[in-house]
Amino acid sequence: MDTDDRRELQESLAKLRQEHRDLDSAIDALEQSGHGDPLQLKRLKKKKLSIKDEMSRVEDQLLPDIIA
Repeated sequence: MDTDDRRELQESLAKLRQEHRDLDSAIDALEQSGHGDPLQLKRLKKKKLSIKDEMSRVEDQLLPDIIA
């Protein structure tokens, strides 16, 4: 993997982490308000989980394969 590819993956990972934090904040705000729509909360949590999965895939691409 060359440095440009690595930089792109790192930028992508940073964006995903920010989106994950934003969703976490939105979920917390809806839950604390007591007026959160259960369906909306479920969708946000599902989106947050899919972003976490994507973050794991990107992190795996950034880490070299080490055979123990």
